[in-house]
Amino acid sequence: MGRDMTGTGRYPPQPKYPPFAFYSCVRLGDPEQLQLIMDMDPYYITQDNGAGAPIHFATTYKQLDMLHHLIRKGAEVNQRDDKGFTALHRAAYLAQYEGYLQIYEYLLSEGADPSIKTNDYDPYLNPGRKTPMEVAIDDPEVRNKLKMLEEKYKSTPKKKEPHPDVGDWWALYDYGLDTIKGWAIDYKHPYPEVLKRAKDAQDKAEFKEARRARRAAKAAQPKAAMVKAAPKTPIAFLFPGQGSQAVGMVDSAKDIPAVKEMFAKAQEILGYDLLKVCLEGPKAQLDDTQYSQPALFVAGLAAVEKLKAENPAAVEGVSCTAGLSLGEYTALVFAGVLSFEDGLKVVKARAENMAAAAKMGDPHGMLTIVGLGDADLEDICKTVRDKMPGKTCQLANFLFPQGRVCSGHKDALDEVQKLATAKGALKAQAVAVSGAFHTGLMSPAREAVLKVLSEVTINDPRIPVYSNVTALPFTSKDEIPAMLGRQLCEPVLWEHTMKNLIAEGKNQCYELGPGAQIKAMCKRIDSNVWKAFKNVQP
Repeated sequence: MGRDMTGTGRYPPQPKYPPFAFYSCVRLGDPEQLQLIMDMDPYYITQDNGAGAPIHFATTYKQLDMLHHLIRKGAEVNQRDDKGFTALHRAAYLAQYEGYLQIYEYLLSEGADPSIKTNDYDPYLNPGRKTPMEVAIDDPEVRNKLKMLEEKYKSTPKKKEPHPDVGDWWALYDYGLDTIKGWAIDYKHPYPEVLKRAKDAQDKAEFKEARRARRAAKAAQPKAAMVKAAPKTPIAFLFPGQGSQAVGMVDSAKDIPAVKEMFAKAQEILGYDLLKVCLEGPKAQLDDTQYSQPALFVAGLAAVEKLKAENPAAVEGVSCTAGLSLGEYTALVFAGVLSFEDGLKVVKARAENMAAAAKMGDPHGMLTIVGLGDADLEDICKTVRDKMPGKTCQLANFLFPQGRVCSGHKDALDEVQKLATAKGALKAQAVAVSGAFHTGLMSPAREAVLKVLSEVTINDPRIPVYSNVTALPFTSKDEIPAMLGRQLCEPVLWEHTMKNLIAEGKNQCYELGPGAQIKAMCKRIDSNVWKAFKNVQP
């Protein structure tokens, strides 16, 4: 079996010559045309597209000169096909026909091993693994001739059996024939797609186990101590993070009485007219972290009030919520964990201290990368860290499949951008933020935020709120401050959060706030949920 590349987003290059032409050169004994095709297209002397490698074709079609040519060019004489047949097995199977004993002898002279056995390819009609002698026709004369040839070349050194992936096109394309020839036959190479599937399976198993534990804990909870259960609906409210802000936002919601009251309180807490910044900017001020975060926080809650006026049933029917980075604070206020005033105080401290941390040391920032797998990106980040000791460079946001954000010092990110582009990234672009958010460079801000969180009232959420750090709902109010502190310095697992929400049946999602940042990401995660996705822009 070759590598399963399903769902990896990778496709082989379109060749000038189709595989039929490549194998026909072998079948017809035309080494010159074979070389021309291999010079033009990525074909390999050992590749097996399902009917055997070139050495199997040359044997089947009795092309002795081509066999000699292939072996001289690096073909493996003991390579197996999908049934476990080596070229020697094929020659033995056809040994009653003219010319195949000569082929059998030639292969033995080149180190073919007559002790290799096939797979158990037909366990019902012809069970058992078989040597070349055992696949030959049951004719004493033919088998005696094969036995004599094996005896004749008994002292010829036998070539080793190659690694099973020596015939896999993707393995050959990624690593090269010489590398695979160096692998032991029982070596299990850590292919990126295999590691990812194993991690996905582990994550799924851990999620299910955590869900079972939550359900068991809930079932064991005394009835009197249980809070009002969240509605059993497919509705989820999602709040965007920094980068969604735009001058003019909240214009359609500013006249709602509850929104007017929020902006009045915001002016008291912040000491400036936040509504004016939202409506008039200027853009440079609104994009500044210490202004954009409070603006987005209030804008998300303004969107809730707008939806409440237009579709109160949707607001009443929300069964869970989550927010991207800054949006997590909006979600916590919506879920009743923080009051509006306390939430804004924490966001104010968060924004001011993140902006201050962003100015410390060498310049730092964030870089969006689309089109590369996590293994490739981790390798790139490690390469840059090894090249630039002391520099921060790590994955900080897991937004959607093959959509990641790298965070760290700007000179390190410049190097990441070059390497990612050379590796084939579809996009490698700096993010319009002032610092390396969600890394250890935000540690000074973390301490300040934890201090403010210790001074405000934190309640149990009235509906589940998914954490950016774990991609799972907070289990109690007691863990929320520590998780919010960790969120500043650890990666945001947004893709995992969305997948977990969807797995819980939340397929009616609302994005509440300016822009359509979260909806665009959802399209890459689940197209069916994306089709039903609704945006409420204040």
